[in-house]
Amino acid sequence: MDRENVTDIAWLSSAQARDLRLMSSVTELINEVYEEAEKGLWAQGTARTSPEEVESFTRAGEMAVARVEGELVGCVRIRRLDGHTGEFGMLAAAPERRGTGIGRALVTFAERESALRGIEAMQLELLVPRAWSHPSKVFLDEWYTRIGYRAGRTGAIEDFHPQLAPHLATACDFVVYRKALEAAAR
Repeated sequence: MDRENVTDIAWLSSAQARDLRLMSSVTELINEVYEEAEKGLWAQGTARTSPEEVESFTRAGEMAVARVEGELVGCVRIRRLDGHTGEFGMLAAAPERRGTGIGRALVTFAERESALRGIEAMQLELLVPRAWSHPSKVFLDEWYTRIGYRAGRTGAIEDFHPQLAPHLATACDFVVYRKALEAAAR
């Protein structure tokens, strides 16, 4: 990452959930990134998220954003699943900033913040097509593995998120990746 462009990552406050412009900007970023990263997986016209959903996650204290010189360049949803496990999702870095370390910085933030809250392991879900290889998903599998995540269980989308299955353009599974956070807690 360019040293002049320091990435500032911070939680969104519940008060910021009322900022319609901000909620729309975060939603647009997520949808833009996922439209490309999941091209061919969803029925045409299916959006990854909505301003209402982003607002609800923000009110719940689950959304963090990355900014460079005040410009929104990334986001991530971070939540506690149970007493020991956290999860991050909706990880998005602005396409024009790819390769600058924003995604990695957001994952590091998610891990550190979760470890500070007593979380011992992080997980994420990766949607993958059953019958073909998606270049974006191959890249993400390699990237998550490189930063310490290990693929664990795999299940049909119908088992994980049955409400999403009718919106798919192709049969998909979810692969759940996990990583112990012991090192992140130190």
